[in-house]
Amino acid sequence: MNRRNLLLLGGAAVAAVGGALLLTPETPTAPPPSETALAFPGLAQRLANAATIEVRRNDGTLVVRKAGEAWVLPAKADHPVRPEKVRELLVGLTELRLAEPRTANPEMLERLGLNDPGQPGSTASHLRVLDAQGAVIAELVIGRRRVRVQGNVPESVYVRRANENQAWLGEGRLPLDGDPNLWIDRDLANIARERVLALTVTREGEAPLVVRKDRDADGKLAVVTPSEAGEMDEISLDEISRAFEFLTFLDVRKAAEIPGERLGIGAFELTDNLRITATVNKDGETIWVMLAAEGDEEATRFNNRWRGWAYQVGQWKEKAFVPRLEDLRKQPPAASAEPAAEPPAPQ
Repeated sequence: MNRRNLLLLGGAAVAAVGGALLLTPETPTAPPPSETALAFPGLAQRLANAATIEVRRNDGTLVVRKAGEAWVLPAKADHPVRPEKVRELLVGLTELRLAEPRTANPEMLERLGLNDPGQPGSTASHLRVLDAQGAVIAELVIGRRRVRVQGNVPESVYVRRANENQAWLGEGRLPLDGDPNLWIDRDLANIARERVLALTVTREGEAPLVVRKDRDADGKLAVVTPSEAGEMDEISLDEISRAFEFLTFLDVRKAAEIPGERLGIGAFELTDNLRITATVNKDGETIWVMLAAEGDEEATRFNNRWRGWAYQVGQWKEKAFVPRLEDLRKQPPAASAEPAAEPPAPQ
């Protein structure tokens, strides 16, 4: 075999190997685990004694406190918070790592959102986790998040220890919310309109109002008491059917502390052996309601959620829970404000 043939064979072998490499799918390698120091070594064991979470910001302080096996919001009548909110925050603290040191100049901390949260205009958050005796388990000042567009990169946020000026770029997720409404589940119910069969309304000093679904009229609600009610507005009747669709609350109190004066009671009948009673108060322009269910397992689940609480709901819910007859009547068209045009003068 001469030299020319050897060169040709060698070139063919190189081409074959190159083709194989091109056709072999590339397997991405997993990023190496972070070797930076934990912000709070051994914190997981100490968090077993956590009893209070405080988030102090320029516009106020949020307190979440442990009551038995649940975490509650004192500012919201000790209403339970969403367990996953507490879990995500505490796990985030245990996994937080101090990746890179940043400035230690106090005059530069504001640029990272790490200046004193009490200063006017500060965007920093001062987080403390305390035990039942008030001793600090973990404490941190949290600043701006650092946005990274690369994939497979951990979240990061600027942090510093409360009594230090040294700022750090921390690796990890700290879902910190200062708004109490973001800590609680404000969804009360979501019951399809088709399930509402009837509503009986009793108001102090007024005749009962009964609205019932007529199964022979496309399943629409109609006023049956009083019997001579006149022409009804279908949209207003449909609001009764939608009383429990995507029902959420704006504020919450203990049931014994429901504000305002009693408007009345709306007793709903629904499919699947479910009955719901809405006791409605009005406090100025706000509407408050206490809810109670009767029936099977579904009623038990609702009562476990509602029992002991009074909820502020949207003002429009008054006409869904305890409407008056005039709220349901079809209104005559509004008279035109402009006078009718005069006929043209005879020619």
